[in-house]
Amino acid sequence: MTSAKNAIRDNYNSLQLMSYLREEIGDAGFSGADVEARPTGTTITVHVTRPGLVIGRKGEGIRRLTDEIARRFGYKEPRISVKENTKPELSPTVMCNRVAAHIKRGTAFRRAVMWTMRQVMAGGAKGVQITASGKLRGDRSAFEKRTIGVLPRAGAFADAVVEEDIVHVETPMGLIGIRIRIAKEDEYRARESFEMKAPRAKRQRIRIERAEERPVDPKEARSAGSEGAAGGERAAPEAADGGPEETDEGVLAGGAASPGGGR
Repeated sequence: MTSAKNAIRDNYNSLQLMSYLREEIGDAGFSGADVEARPTGTTITVHVTRPGLVIGRKGEGIRRLTDEIARRFGYKEPRISVKENTKPELSPTVMCNRVAAHIKRGTAFRRAVMWTMRQVMAGGAKGVQITASGKLRGDRSAFEKRTIGVLPRAGAFADAVVEEDIVHVETPMGLIGIRIRIAKEDEYRARESFEMKAPRAKRQRIRIERAEERPVDPKEARSAGSEGAAGGERAAPEAADGGPEETDEGVLAGGAASPGGGR
C-alpha cells in the first residue's frame, strides 16, 4: 500500500508542477517538462520555445525558479535544465497557451482558433482539431469543434500519433475551455508503414489461398462426368481382352463351332 501511495503522491506533484510551470514560464513557450528522480537529486528538464526568458540575466531566472520549485513541491536538490523546442507549432501545450493569450487580450475565439489551426498545419502537422466550450458568446454555454486534415480518433494508432492538451481561460463572461489535438506527419507515416502495410499483405495472401480452393463449376462437373462415362464404356471391352467370346474372332469361331459340334 505504501508503493501505491507514493505513486499517487508523485503523480499529484507532477500535475501541480506542470500547472505551476505553465503559469510561471508560459510566456517563454512552455511545452512540457520531464521529471527524473535520482539518488543525488531530482532533474527537471523544461522544454520551452525561448530559453533566454527562463534562464534570465546571468542565470538569475533559473536560480529563482529552482528555489521556488524546491520550496513548493519538496523536491530534493532539484536541478533544472532548459531545452529549446524547435517546432512549437506541433506542441499542443504551446498552441493552447497562444490561444489563451489571444482570448485574454479580447480576440474573438473563432478568429484565434482559425489562426491557430493555420499555424499548426503550416508547421507540418497531419491534422489538427480544436474544441472550444464554455461561455463563448453569452450567458449560455456553447460548444464548437473544428478539424483540418487527417486526425485518428481512437485506438493504439491514435495514442501513438496524436498529442493533446487542455487549457482554461477566464474571461469577463465566464470560463472557456480550449482543447487542441495534433497529429504529427512523421509519426503518422512511421506508424502507418509499420502497422497498416503488414495486415494488408496478410489479407491478400489469405485471399489467394482461398481462391485456389474455390468450388468446381457445375457445368465443368457435368462435362467431366460425361467424359468419364464415355471413357468407362470404351474401357470396358479393353478390360476383358482375355475372353474368347468378347473378341470378333472368338464370337465368329464360337458361332461356327457350335453347329459343327452339334453335327
